[in-house]
Amino acid sequence: MKFFSDLSVKESSRIFYKEPSYIRKSSPKEYLSLALGATLYMPAFKEGILDIILNNKYKRLTSMVLCLEDSVPEERVEEAEKNLIYVLSKFTRYIEENKCIKGNKSIEENMPLIFVRVRNVEQFKRISENRKNFYPLTGFNFPKFDSTNGEEYIKILKDINKDMSYNLYAMPILESKNIIYKESRLEELIKVKKILNSYKSNVLNIRIGGTDFLGLYSIRRQVDNSIYDIGVVKDCIADIVNIFGRSEEEYTISGPVWEYFDTNSDNRIFKPYLRQSSFVEYLGKSGLRKRDYYLEKCIDGLIKEVVLDKANGLIGKTIIHPSHISIVNALYVVTKEEYDDARFIVESSRGGAYKSRYNNKMNEVSPHLNWAKKILRRAHVYGVFNENRSYLDLL
Repeated sequence: MKFFSDLSVKESSRIFYKEPSYIRKSSPKEYLSLALGATLYMPAFKEGILDIILNNKYKRLTSMVLCLEDSVPEERVEEAEKNLIYVLSKFTRYIEENKCIKGNKSIEENMPLIFVRVRNVEQFKRISENRKNFYPLTGFNFPKFDSTNGEEYIKILKDINKDMSYNLYAMPILESKNIIYKESRLEELIKVKKILNSYKSNVLNIRIGGTDFLGLYSIRRQVDNSIYDIGVVKDCIADIVNIFGRSEEEYTISGPVWEYFDTNSDNRIFKPYLRQSSFVEYLGKSGLRKRDYYLEKCIDGLIKEVVLDKANGLIGKTIIHPSHISIVNALYVVTKEEYDDARFIVESSRGGAYKSRYNNKMNEVSPHLNWAKKILRRAHVYGVFNENRSYLDLL
């Protein structure tokens, strides 16, 4: 897949200084791990999954998770499992029968990255018997991953990979009591990290189950609150980043879901977060209508949260509505200023501190080097904006 592949050549050259690159499940992990972007979750019993994938029903969909866990009621688990296997088997046959599609592009260049969130270890063992149909997949999400089940999840995955022509990846979800409860958190995170370090080549991404964490405290955040406004979860995210985000052995960590996609304006207490001037500057009078639409759909809260995710070292976002796809992915495109600063830092042959060519900040080569390398990897995946272009150009 390729981010924003729907743009015409003219549109793309107007917006991008450096275009996004094609990403496949076989791409190097250093790029693939950053490429999940807006990851759309849907229950595995959902009708029309093949249509969504093959006919690009959701514009700019680049990664998705077929869920067998929280979105599936107990009485529909068997139905969801059967539909999942049906979808994967049909898709596997389709890939085998259609080696190329329009424009001689491979199917893989046009399909989203697909994952399955299993319900528990027992279910994972059971569906692993259908591994002959796993070719469309990039990996599996493991819910409530901790020191009591983590080893078993990954051992099953490694067993599956023995029969695959490529490696399927693990995406552990940190969302259990012993991770959020403070008295057990650090010990548990260190145990989990020890497990993941033993299988690091199999681990694509670490995800944070914000909704499960909130549920343990009988909290549900409102449309005016980002996850970082909820102190108990903010505190836990900080510790997760502290343990897993260290540059010497860094894991890619993704942000929790933003669950709002519509609202009653009476529910708002605070002013909207989106400035009018930006929308008018980029889109003229129609920009105000676009801004009003985003406020109606709570997109301003999503934008704020993705910006805070990035500031805290997270990349990628669980989403539950297709209206979130474009906005989340647009916010991961690298600005020309970030790109130029990062290239200067990486290409500098000596240490020291220098004024940015934008005359607004100091670039200090040694402490900024890890940041710069990550920016260049992100630029490879999501592209780089031209000067005076921004996420608004991709809405």
